[in-house]
Amino acid sequence: MIEVVIDSIRVGLMSQQRVVILREVDAERYLAIWIDPYMAEQITFALQEVEVARPMTHDLIREMLRSLNARVARVEVHSLKADVYYGNIVVEMDGRTVNVDSRPSDALAIAVRTHVPIMVSREVMDAAGIIPEEDLEEGELSPEDLLEERNGDENGDADSRLEVFEDFLDNLSIDEDDEADEGGQAG
Repeated sequence: MIEVVIDSIRVGLMSQQRVVILREVDAERYLAIWIDPYMAEQITFALQEVEVARPMTHDLIREMLRSLNARVARVEVHSLKADVYYGNIVVEMDGRTVNVDSRPSDALAIAVRTHVPIMVSREVMDAAGIIPEEDLEEGELSPEDLLEERNGDENGDADSRLEVFEDFLDNLSIDEDDEADEGGQAG
């Protein structure tokens, strides 16, 4: 297993989907996991130590484990099958270790609340990890481009969609007399 930390949570420009970026502790290798907006919010709240009036779901789970004298030892992203990540929350209780099956996003939300290590299996990191290039040559893909390519851009090519707006702006003519009228001057 490879230890990682949460590097950032980002919003995809094309799809508005959220992605959590995990960074390998001892290397410049990253793993991107798409998550839903609710989970992105839960993880962000915990990372920023935002106080809420009532316990959120992951706070409740943390408190339940504490009240049962159980301790979260670590969380894991252990496998990747058909583009779906699988995780565990590893709990120690009464001298034994229990692996609780979990979505990686829930495991991450628990990890940031309990301040435990986040581990990714070597197989997952080797299969889906991204090592950014220092200087990208023209025509090469950035790590963000690789994410979009790997997860499919359902919305089409961004450049072609922006051309409509560029054409509109290029053909927009503003008459100086119209500007004067809009400025409230009598004519």
